[in-house]
Formats: sequence, C-alpha cells, structure tokens
Amino acid sequence: MTEPNPALAIDPKLLEILVCPLTKGPLAYDRAAQELISEKARLAYPVRDGIPILLVDEARSLDEPGESGDA
Repeated sequence: MTEPNPALAIDPKLLEILVCPLTKGPLAYDRAAQELISEKARLAYPVRDGIPILLVDEARSLDEPGESGDA
C-alpha cells in the first residue's frame, strides 16, 4: 500500500475557502483517503495529485459502500 505524499496535502488556508459545490457547506480533509468530505451532502470529493476535484459527478457517496481498498 502506498502512503499519500505529504507534499500533496491540502493547504489549510485553501481548506478555509473551499466549500461543497452542492450545499456550499464546509469540507473536511481526509488525508488518508485523499478526499474532501461534505457531511451535509454525504459526499466525498477526490483529491488527485494535490488538486481537489469538486465535481458532484466525480464525488463518492458516503451512504454507499465505497472502494476503500479493504481487500
């Protein structure tokens, strides 16, 4: 298993201004999963190469079983 590159971490100042595109609510950063979590929308937006992908079509539902790599 590869660990996330710390250089690709989200800048805390950027996190302060990013919001969920669906609810306009706050996002929490899950460093291990490389996702931004919107609790209100129950969505997890991916972070790829340090870039947040804030597209609803790209988000993973938190209410459905995800591909968490439990294999």
